[in-house]
Amino acid sequence: MTNTIVPADPGRVLIFDTTLRDGEQSPGATMTHEEKLEIAEMLDEMGVDIIEAGFPIASEGDFAAVSEISKRSKDAVICGLSRANFKDIDRCWEAVKHAAKPRIHTFIGTSPLHRAIPNLTMDEMAERIHETVTHARNLCDNVQWSPMDATRTEHDYLCRVVEIAIKAGATTINIPDTVGYTAPKESAELIRMLLERVPGADEIIFATHCHNDLGMATANSLAAVEAGARQIECTINGLGERAGNTALEEVVMALKVRHDIMPFTTGVESKKLMNISRRVAAVSGFPVQFNKAIVGKNAFAHESGIHQDGMLKNAETFEIMRPEDVGLAATNLVMGKHSGRAALRDKLKQLGIEVGDNQLKDIFVRFKDLADRKKEVYDDDILALVRVSEDATPDHLVLKDLRVVCGTGGQSADMVMTVDGVEKSASTTGDGPVDAAFNAVKEIFPHGAKLELYQVSAVTKGTDAQATVSVRLNEDGRIVTGSNADTDTVVASVKAYIHALNRLIVRRGKVGAGADAREISYKDAG
Repeated sequence: MTNTIVPADPGRVLIFDTTLRDGEQSPGATMTHEEKLEIAEMLDEMGVDIIEAGFPIASEGDFAAVSEISKRSKDAVICGLSRANFKDIDRCWEAVKHAAKPRIHTFIGTSPLHRAIPNLTMDEMAERIHETVTHARNLCDNVQWSPMDATRTEHDYLCRVVEIAIKAGATTINIPDTVGYTAPKESAELIRMLLERVPGADEIIFATHCHNDLGMATANSLAAVEAGARQIECTINGLGERAGNTALEEVVMALKVRHDIMPFTTGVESKKLMNISRRVAAVSGFPVQFNKAIVGKNAFAHESGIHQDGMLKNAETFEIMRPEDVGLAATNLVMGKHSGRAALRDKLKQLGIEVGDNQLKDIFVRFKDLADRKKEVYDDDILALVRVSEDATPDHLVLKDLRVVCGTGGQSADMVMTVDGVEKSASTTGDGPVDAAFNAVKEIFPHGAKLELYQVSAVTKGTDAQATVSVRLNEDGRIVTGSNADTDTVVASVKAYIHALNRLIVRRGKVGAGADAREISYKDAG
C-alpha cells in the first residue's frame, strides 16, 4: 500500500504546512514541545494534507516533537526534513515511521551558489541525489525531494537532477524559491518547463515553496499552481525566515474566493483559519500585523463613511468574503459582569473555541475579574483571556503585588513576588515604569537572559482596553516568549516578563529538548 498522495481530482491542490519547521526557524519563533503538538493537532483537524513537523536531526527536541506528532496524527501525512546524507535520512525515518502516513523530505542546494557549499561538481551532486533519494525510498514509499534554490539553478541542470530524483523514487518534487527571488511569470514558466522536459514528470506531484522577500510569495505559489503544480508549501500567518513564507490562509482563501478564474480546491476548512492564526501568533510571539490579509485585525474593519454606508446596504459592496468564512464571529457581542459561565461557553463556541471544564473555570475567573474592571468585554478581550489560559506554565515565579510611581520626578517600582513559594520583595528605579518594574523582577530573580522583544498592543479600543504584551528573552541560545493581557499595561508587561522567565526555567531543566533547527548548518530546504 502506498502513502503517496496523488489527487484523483486534477483540480485538487494539496496544502503542505511547514509552520513547525520553516516557520519555527524564524529567529525567536521557537515553540515548546507541547505547543508543537497543539499546533499539529489543529492543522490536522483543519484539513491540512501534509504537516512538515520538523527537522529530526537538528536536535533531540525536534526529533521528539516529530515522533510524537507522528504517533498522534489522524488524517494528515506527517513529514520530516533531512539533508542529503544517510544519517539525516535514517534519523528522519526513525521519527516519522510511527505515522499512519509518513513522508521523508530530503533536499540539497542545486544552484551554482549552493553547489559550492558542499564543494561538489555537477556530476558528484547528481550521484549524491540518486543515492540519497534511493535510500529514502527504500525506507518510505512517500518521498519528497527539493533542489534548494531551484529558481536560480540552470534549467538544463535542474531538469537533469529532477529526472534523477524521480527515477530514484521521489513521489513529490518540490521547487523552492529559497531566497524569494522569482516573480509570478517565472514561477509558472519554471513549472511548465519541468513538466514538458522531464520524463516521468506527469506521474508525480510538483510542489511550490515560495519565500516572501519581494512580497510575491502568494502570487508566485498561485502562478505555479496554474502552471501545473499541485502542492503549495506554506505557513500559518506567513511565518518563516527573513520575510516569511507563503501564507496558508492567503492561498486557501484566494482559491476559494476566486474559484471563477482559478478552478482549484483544497481540503482546508477555512472557518478554522482565524483560530489557528491567533494561536500561532501567541505561541510564536509573532503578532499578526493589523492589515494582514485574511487574518489581520483590520481585514474586515470599515471606518470610511462611504465604506460603512455601502456595508450597511450590502456587505458585498466592500467585502469579497464573509468574516464567518475564516472563523471570525459575524457579530462582536458585548458581555459584562452579569454574564454567566454558560454564556461564556456559548461565546467561546461562537468564536470556534472548545474548552474543557477546568480551562473554562480558569477563563471564567479571569473574565469576571476583567468585567469588574472594564465596562464592556468584547470578543477580542475574551480571546486574549483564552491565550493567557492556554499559555499557562509552572508557576516558579508569581507576581503578588506591584506598585509603580511614575511622573516627571522619576519612576520607581515596589514589588512582591514568590520564587518557588518563597516571598521576596524589591524596590527599584528605572527609565520609565516598565523598566523600573523589570529591574525589580531581576533583583528578586537574577538572571542573564537578554530582552530581545518587548511589544504592546491594545486588544480593543478605549482607555480601558486590555493591553496585550509580548516579551522575548534569549539566554545562551535558549529563546522563550511570554505574553499576558491586562487593563494595566505595566501589570501586563510584568506578567508577560514573568511568563517568559517561567518558560525559561522549564527550558533550563530540559537541556537539548528546547533546541531548534538553527543548531544545524545548511538547514533550509526552501
